[in-house]
Amino acid sequence: MLRLTFLRLFLVGFPLADGSAASWRRCDGVVPLDLLSFVLERDTSRLVPGVHLDQAEGVRGLRFSSPHLSMSFPSSDLLPDCHLFPQQFSVVVTLSVTRTDPQRNDYIFSLMDTNSSAKARIKKNKLNHLEKSSAEDAKERQVTTGDRGHLLLGLRHTKNRLHFLYKDPHGEVKRLAFRTPGLADGRWHTLVLAVSGGSVRLTSDCKPPVEIVPSKPFPSALNIHGSRFHIASRGRWKGLFSGMLRQLVLVPGSDASGHICPSSEPHLSALSVPPKLLDLPLIVGREAEDTRAAHETRISVGLDRPCSQQSQGELWFSPLKKGLYLCDGSQWITMLQDHQRLDYILEQQVLTTSSETNDIEVFQVAGVGVMAALAQRSPASGSALYLWTRSGFQLYQNISTHGALAWRHFRIGKRSYLVVSNFGGGADTSGAEVEPDFSVIYKWSRKRRRFVHLQTLHTHCARDWEAFSINQHTYLAVANHRTGNNHTIDSLIYKWNRLAKAFEVHQRLPTSGAYDWEFFTVGPYHFLVVANAFDGVTTSVDSVIYVWVNDGFQVFQTIKTYCATDWEMFQIGGRVFLVVANGHRLAGSGHGRYAINSTIYELDMHARMFVRFQDITTYSAVDWEFFSLGEEHFLVVANSFSGESYSLNSILYRWQGYEGFVPVHFLPTIGCSDWEFFTWKGESYLMYSSAKAPLSKVFKLKTY
Repeated sequence: MLRLTFLRLFLVGFPLADGSAASWRRCDGVVPLDLLSFVLERDTSRLVPGVHLDQAEGVRGLRFSSPHLSMSFPSSDLLPDCHLFPQQFSVVVTLSVTRTDPQRNDYIFSLMDTNSSAKARIKKNKLNHLEKSSAEDAKERQVTTGDRGHLLLGLRHTKNRLHFLYKDPHGEVKRLAFRTPGLADGRWHTLVLAVSGGSVRLTSDCKPPVEIVPSKPFPSALNIHGSRFHIASRGRWKGLFSGMLRQLVLVPGSDASGHICPSSEPHLSALSVPPKLLDLPLIVGREAEDTRAAHETRISVGLDRPCSQQSQGELWFSPLKKGLYLCDGSQWITMLQDHQRLDYILEQQVLTTSSETNDIEVFQVAGVGVMAALAQRSPASGSALYLWTRSGFQLYQNISTHGALAWRHFRIGKRSYLVVSNFGGGADTSGAEVEPDFSVIYKWSRKRRRFVHLQTLHTHCARDWEAFSINQHTYLAVANHRTGNNHTIDSLIYKWNRLAKAFEVHQRLPTSGAYDWEFFTVGPYHFLVVANAFDGVTTSVDSVIYVWVNDGFQVFQTIKTYCATDWEMFQIGGRVFLVVANGHRLAGSGHGRYAINSTIYELDMHARMFVRFQDITTYSAVDWEFFSLGEEHFLVVANSFSGESYSLNSILYRWQGYEGFVPVHFLPTIGCSDWEFFTWKGESYLMYSSAKAPLSKVFKLKTY
């Protein structure tokens, strides 16, 4: 009854059906329904009859010896107060089948119309002269088959095929067959069957889905009033599932493949697995039982759990809510819960620019809104400043620049500032600068509602600016890349002089082809890390982490990098990470290798240094961007060049705990030079710039 109460709390707001069934409720908007747990947890003291625990590859599953009535239940128990099956849904199943299993029309589950069975019995009583059976035979059929009726919906497995069956509006049973070669190999496999619109898709072990478009789509009003679910059968011996099941979840109104894929173990991707199957593998003996009992006492997993004085202090993890809860003796207290998750990425805007773009800076100006400054290569057109509107970014101001390389926004008090690095005329044959580079600081004018010139600074092919505050003082760090052909030069730290209202040189730091600065704070300590790219001979150079000591930065740690182009610092919980974008590695004869690892480092508090955490293969990476949505954390990399082409995927990675970051989305880009994440009015966006094409793109992050 507790389970039914839990479900009813979510079953609200169903739209009405069309036509004659307008007063009947449709089962839309329901949370995922764990069919196996529903039947297994009626009596937690033992397994239901006809079901046995088994294992394959050290992982537990269920094997079925009979189509017992305990593995059957009215659909109204699971889907109360709704009579029409959802038009869009998916089924997640994890199974193991061997070549020796019969595999002749084995039903994974079925939904039977018991009304038709009752009508048939009435007709049979009236026409009993058509068929006679002994009382004993009739009794046996009643025990083993129950009220089977006609099939409304079902999923069955045969050799090398998975069959999806449903009753169409004309009363005919339609069957869609998906080829599944290699499924009967004795290993675990996770399948997601998704019904949406006029198509049915099957995803096997998180591989690309196979789609079938039936001649007659799934009915929009499948009446399930009075129907009955049968797990691992269709209510009789013939068709009893001969393999093992570990997971069987019905997900109304959603394609569940996006919830469980990608996965480090795609064959065991889990949305909801019965608690009895989450224990350690089956071990015979008293010691194994004691170990499992202790494990279950520590934390429970399932659809629902009662909270009482007896369970005070226990933890419960809900796979449906994705939350961890603590029992205080009367109710569950939320400890961790995921409220917002990334579903998919939608292209929002293609921004045609006047020239290629080396960098983007997205920021907010009080009283104005979200703005984007694009560092555009062409000196003729300058660089554009855009304002975010309902229709996307619109041109707001054009600023004269000369081969702009990077923008940085910062604040001093309530004032907004922008600094841009310009690239000069380069070097002559002797290696001397033809004309000096310079960077310009602009200040936001509230009166003119424009950025106006404030200060010009002499720089050397500055690739990046970083703004930060220490002890209520504002600093700017510039990454000087080279002077002519000399890459081993000083980069500078500037300090804001409040009286002169200008930046003055505070400290010089030796760098080698500096490409990026990243400032961050851990507790009372302030750090600044430089991405060194080239020393004039090789790209295999040390990047340096500095720590603030006695009014200046001192070396804290050096890390070997390969044409480092970007550092990104981020925190997850209490853990501190740094990720570097490695551009390329010089090989023999001056040729470069562009497919190399970029590395995530984690701060080891005991060793007081950053240690290697994860390597990720990138393609001439030039930028990392970290962001969070709800309790989920992401990294997106700007892959710029494969060695042969600038048209390649930049990749979005999701944090998976001990697994690190795993790829979840592949975004086609052309010479990607930068990624920026921003939010506006509750919506989240990603924007990328191209250094090889006159365009930038904005993507909207759809969440659920």
